[in-house]
Amino acid sequence: MEYSSKSNLPQESSDTPKITLFPNDLNDHTLRRIKQLGINHLSLTGPPIPWEKSVIEAMQNKAAEFEMKIGNLMFSGFDEAVYGRQGRDKEIDLVIRSIKVAGQVGLPVMEYNFYAHRATEGYYQEEGRGGAGLTAFDYEIIKDLPPLREEGAHNLKTMWDNVTYFLKAVVPVAHDAGVRLALHPNDPPAPISRGSEQIMGSLDGWKKLVDIVDSPSNGITFDCGVTRELGHDPVEVIKYFGKKDRINHVHFRNVYTVIPSEKYTEVFLDEGEVDMFAVMKELVKQKYPRLIYPEHPPVLDADRENPFDGISSNNYTGFAYTTGYARAMLQASLSL
Repeated sequence: MEYSSKSNLPQESSDTPKITLFPNDLNDHTLRRIKQLGINHLSLTGPPIPWEKSVIEAMQNKAAEFEMKIGNLMFSGFDEAVYGRQGRDKEIDLVIRSIKVAGQVGLPVMEYNFYAHRATEGYYQEEGRGGAGLTAFDYEIIKDLPPLREEGAHNLKTMWDNVTYFLKAVVPVAHDAGVRLALHPNDPPAPISRGSEQIMGSLDGWKKLVDIVDSPSNGITFDCGVTRELGHDPVEVIKYFGKKDRINHVHFRNVYTVIPSEKYTEVFLDEGEVDMFAVMKELVKQKYPRLIYPEHPPVLDADRENPFDGISSNNYTGFAYTTGYARAMLQASLSL
């Protein structure tokens, strides 16, 4: 028997935000579980660059079997461009070819990172309510770690020069293709990461980034958790980037900050410093129409006992909680 929703509550549409999850694969078992959570739009890691049209279309067709659409694909594989080394022009060409494919198949958003180094060594687990596992970060753990040989150490000017070179090459192509690029802020936003400064480790950096090339295709992944980790008000930051039409993807999570940029804990959505309802209301007010990912769920006993490797972190039950919470916030915001 085919099921159809009869809810009178507001539903996602073309001009509203849309809740997304990030599966590790596109097999039937994974997609069935995600669909049961009411997910209609997916974010995924894209294939190696350069993308081929047939490969992306196959991914879209598989999602369509479960009445879902792919709204965001992450791309990587351009380290020489990140570090400004020989061979970057060849990598940038691969990115450009992938952007053109995205435009041809109607993929709206491509997400990426531009880290010199991501300070993941500073993460550790804290115990939350009822023994749930929470992700925490402490800069003290990593502040004296040396640069890695394959990465080197890079100052702020060098990294800004590198990202400027990259953006000036790829954003005009994305603009013409109707594709939006979303650069994720440095997460964690450590001041120095193995000797390298962080271009997206401050709000001033986010603002500078979107002004390098003036186009909606040159945008950010707005993360309300990282915003609070930096010590800023997420609602005010949404207003700034929303009015400039530079929010191209959203990560929806809550934190408790001890020292801005240096020490914090990612907590349950209902118990941190971020007013998640205010965040969602402002996104709706700004008419943000793209994806919202309720990421980094807590680790619950149900997932420790029965991990599901089809979804990021294996935390299916945790994602069920964050997805339900985010949808409630969205429906409440659309009702106002």
